[in-house]
Amino acid sequence: MQTRLPFAQRRVTAAFIPRACRSLRFPVAVLALVVLTSGCTVYQSIGKSVGSFLHPVSGHDFVHIDNDQWNQKNALIYFYRTHSQWAADEIEAPSVYVDDKHYFNIRNDSFTWLEVSPGERHIAMRRPLLGLEGLNSFSLSLIADATLQVEAGRVYYLRYNELIAPEQPHPDLDPEHPLAQGDLQLVPRQYAMQAEELVSTRFLNSDLLAPNHAAVSIAKVNEDFDYARKMELLEEERELEIERLKKEGKYDSPSWLWPFGGGPTVPLEADGKIRQLESEYAAIENERQRRAEAESSGGWWVF
Repeated sequence: MQTRLPFAQRRVTAAFIPRACRSLRFPVAVLALVVLTSGCTVYQSIGKSVGSFLHPVSGHDFVHIDNDQWNQKNALIYFYRTHSQWAADEIEAPSVYVDDKHYFNIRNDSFTWLEVSPGERHIAMRRPLLGLEGLNSFSLSLIADATLQVEAGRVYYLRYNELIAPEQPHPDLDPEHPLAQGDLQLVPRQYAMQAEELVSTRFLNSDLLAPNHAAVSIAKVNEDFDYARKMELLEEERELEIERLKKEGKYDSPSWLWPFGGGPTVPLEADGKIRQLESEYAAIENERQRRAEAESSGGWWVF
């Protein structure tokens, strides 16, 4: 069992905010507005982070969504948080991010789900202070930061509990994996279906006091994220390849008479990979277009 601070001490002060972004010591809310206009990446859930002490979860009892409610070519992730007095006393609930995008704040005794694209999904949880959670790579309180490899057609269960960990880590994960230890852990279906676990939670509704963007498919967002991430890596790979070719004498520098000339004297391997990636993404966009046309014409789409 982990030692926790008394409820009155569960807070992070603005003293932890990086010096470069707090030189004037503004209040946190004003500081957030300042850094938004200064180029800093701000992680925040202002207006969405209310905890169970102020707003208990009131959704329906847990039930799996029907198989025809999600595309079996994707994966399904259930997020749940079991009941504890600690969680019930929270003023602000932790935020959940997938691929660096905020989707919901998970309150005591609740569950929700996201349909995601197969592949490597980045899962993060941050604890807010007045809705502010971090600046760039700095987090006020980073609860979890891990990648989860998901496969098409499979269902995954992520359990959050600050006080009691599962009796043993998920059998499919390395014991050193971030989701096999800590407060947020991947658990098998049979564990999640035990009494006082997922089956005892209630659905995390989205409402005016605690809006969220969960219980939806985010596969399209994931695909766009994967494309942008892979393209960025390939552009970096291309620059390194050019530098290597220059050292090997396989690169012609542009003439001072025509600065737009020059270039590698052999085909770039990175260019081939970029064309392949663009072709794969074009196929994804074409499939999206066909689906949209089928739906707009009143037809139906077979997944």
